Parts: sequence; C-alpha cells; structure tokens
Amino acid sequence: MTVFKRRTFVKLGAAIAALSMVSMSAFAQPQRLLIGSTSASSSQYAYFVALSQLLNEKLDNLSTSVTETGATMDNLRRMSRNQIDLGLVTTNVMHTANAGKGAFEGNPHDGRLLWIYSIAPQNVVVRKDADIGVLKDLNGKRVNPGLKGSATERTSEAVFELLGIEPNYIRGSTGEIVDAIKDDRAIGYVKSGAGLKLDSSSQEIAAFTPVDVISLDDEQQALIRDKMPELSLVDVPADDEYGIDAYSTWGFGLAVAASGDMDEETAYQIVKAAHEDKTKQVSALADLEGVDIAEITLEYASSPLHPGAVRYFKEIGLDVPEHLID
Repeated sequence: MTVFKRRTFVKLGAAIAALSMVSMSAFAQPQRLLIGSTSASSSQYAYFVALSQLLNEKLDNLSTSVTETGATMDNLRRMSRNQIDLGLVTTNVMHTANAGKGAFEGNPHDGRLLWIYSIAPQNVVVRKDADIGVLKDLNGKRVNPGLKGSATERTSEAVFELLGIEPNYIRGSTGEIVDAIKDDRAIGYVKSGAGLKLDSSSQEIAAFTPVDVISLDDEQQALIRDKMPELSLVDVPADDEYGIDAYSTWGFGLAVAASGDMDEETAYQIVKAAHEDKTKQVSALADLEGVDIAEITLEYASSPLHPGAVRYFKEIGLDVPEHLID
C-alpha cells in the first residue's frame, strides 16, 4: 500500500471515529421537556417551577423548563400540537378531553394524567344571616357562580342546572363580589377552596360577616355521580375556626398530565421523582404539606392514567382501579 493510501485510510478512520464520538455525545444529551403551567401570577405557576427544578435535580436524563400558558385548555391544545410535553390540567376538563366531549367533541385528546397534587372543592359560601339551609334555598337569591370565564363558574352553573336550582346570578371580579357579600348586596358565591380550607377571599368575608358553606345532600351527590362523572365528590371536615360544620361538595383535582407521545419510562421516572419528594413541592405550595399524591390520584382521578404512572403506583404496592387503566 502506498504512503498516500495509508494516510488516506488513517484520515478516513479518524473522521469516522470523530463522527461516532459526536453521535454518541448527541445521544447522551438529556431529553428536553417543556412544562405548560398557567399565569405567572398564580400560585400554581410557582408549583410547576418547583417541579421543574426537582426533575432537573433528580433526573440526569431529563432537562425541563416551564412556560407561562392559559392553564388547562391552553395546555391541552399545546400538547396536541406537540408544543409542550406535560403541564397543568384540571381533572374534570381532562375527563371530557379524553372522552371527546364538550369542547373536544369528536376530537378526543390522547394525553394522560400523571398525578393529582391538590383537590379544589367548590364551596357554596353564604352569609350565615341569609338563612340558607340547603342548596334549593338559593333559588332566586343573588349569588355569584364564580369568576367570569373560570372553571368554577362553568362548573357551578352546570351543577345548579342539573340540580334544578336557579339563583339570580351576579357577575364581577373577586374583589367586587367579596364587597357585595360583606355589604349584603349578595348572599354568597361559589369559590374554589385552598385544599380543604376556605380560600383567602372567603376568610376575608368571614372576618366581618359569619358564613356557612352549604352541603350537597345524598340525592344530589348521587345525581352528580351519575350525570357528571368528570367531577369528584369531596367530604370537607368541620372548620372550628370559622364555625363551619363538615359538608360535602363537588370539586375537581389540580393535576399534571402528559402528552400521549410521552414514553412509559420517562413518565415513570417523572412520577417517581414527584412522589418521593417531600420538600421542594411543599415549599412552593404549602397546601401539599402531608399530601400523598399517589393516594389522592387514585381516589379522585376520573380519567385514565399514563402507563408510566400506573407502573409506579403498582410498584409501590397500590391497587390501581380498572377505570384508570387504559
């Protein structure tokens, strides 16, 4: 072999080795995932920032970042367009999306729940002096069904319609409604709880005007369970601080869902990291203190879980209901 040929083969071999090293290096790069959240002014945004930091710390093969979005509906649309990989959803909307109902009529979403991290009971908060004992007493009364355009507003109006209750709805910002209730220009409103406690606006009302929270009766619960399976039924313990008895209401979970394109192993690792963390998520959302996300997921989920989540929950010895396995 001539010197020229030997040099050519040496150069060719070096080039192949270099390309191989580049290829291996590219393969070793962590998988990049984008997390959809909500408005940066929301406490839920802080939760997803903390989640991203947790995943980046615990999983060497993943690199995640968070983007501000319009919350559940926007996140589901972005997932379907492969613009985000996972993000915030509410369990009721996720249920209708998977079932191809409502806004997803004829176009079901293939995303799957990973876990639920908080329950949002929908509290019917009324002035105690309004003498409202049962939900039927709301007929004709000035009530705010929730912040305009919110999931609370849409859901409470649908529930009241199902139960044959016709309040005199009033609209306004949270601040306007709080003032109207304190001034006795409205008797109450429907407000998402902060976990299983009254939220800050309800606490503000209660500081000036004693309040009650009206419970669903057994018949109403059965009707919601039958006709609105996307909702959860939540039993809320008594609140001695505000003199509120234990009650039952409808609600939905705040959850993390993944695109249908996410592989089982990646979903498994993400769920495992989130479930085993006891500090970072709580530091961002104090309501998570003492919450077992696996347990509340299996109790309140109303649509199928991602196979990676199912795998992890079974691995730690939990029974996953059949209706949550796709």
